[in-house]
Amino acid sequence: MTTLVTAPGVGPLLRGWRERRGVSQLDLALRADSSARHISFVETGRSRPSEEMILRLAEHLDVPVREQNALLLAGGYAPRFPETSLDDPSMGALMEGIQQLLHGYDPYPAVVVDGLYNVVAANRGMTRLLEGVAPQLLAPPLNGMRITLHPEGLAPRIRNLREWRHHLRHQMERQLALVRSEELRKLYEEVSAYPVPEGPGDGAEAEEQPPYPYFALPMVIEHEGHVLSLVSSISTFNTPMDVTVSELAIETFLPADPETVAYLRSLV
Repeated sequence: MTTLVTAPGVGPLLRGWRERRGVSQLDLALRADSSARHISFVETGRSRPSEEMILRLAEHLDVPVREQNALLLAGGYAPRFPETSLDDPSMGALMEGIQQLLHGYDPYPAVVVDGLYNVVAANRGMTRLLEGVAPQLLAPPLNGMRITLHPEGLAPRIRNLREWRHHLRHQMERQLALVRSEELRKLYEEVSAYPVPEGPGDGAEAEEQPPYPYFALPMVIEHEGHVLSLVSSISTFNTPMDVTVSELAIETFLPADPETVAYLRSLV
């Protein structure tokens, strides 16, 4: 007779991640050098996985670092990854490297945000774009989603606002599918409820085609009488060993046309 192991709740969580990734028990077993029978026993609570097994399965299921800690706790183990404040002295080298990267990217906009899209650092190219944003939106903690989509933020100046708004909301939806964060869900609901202000994004100009094809969806935004086209690129840290670092994202904005390149360089 098999004894059920009811204390750890890691099994259902692992099954949820496996199903979310569209991986069968057999495929996961082959990747993790295990057996489909053992994976089944783990998911149903008939077998308690070791700490090593939980981390191995999490790695093959591409589980975020914060959620790996949650799996370990559910399995009865201590969290493996610390969550260190960016103000901690141990993060000094990281923050210095980030500042150098942002400075080197100027005059093109660049910003670093955390897992809730709070702004950690930004360069001068980004702060130039924020001119005219309502003061309350620039009070700490600055939030990238609020600043972009709020009617008193950048939204009235974004010519393709509906497209860009859809892109950002879809980005948040993908993130919500990966992490269980009530704060992130509240932020998503908040920005989704913002009215879409009347402005360039609603006019005929938004339908105009560029004289050359864009290679990716740009954010088309007005700045002091000029129309800028900027394509976003997001970078994260490879193999992070800290929850805080794992959730940092460096977003850089690449000029999508020669006119934007010339204008941004003229500001230096």
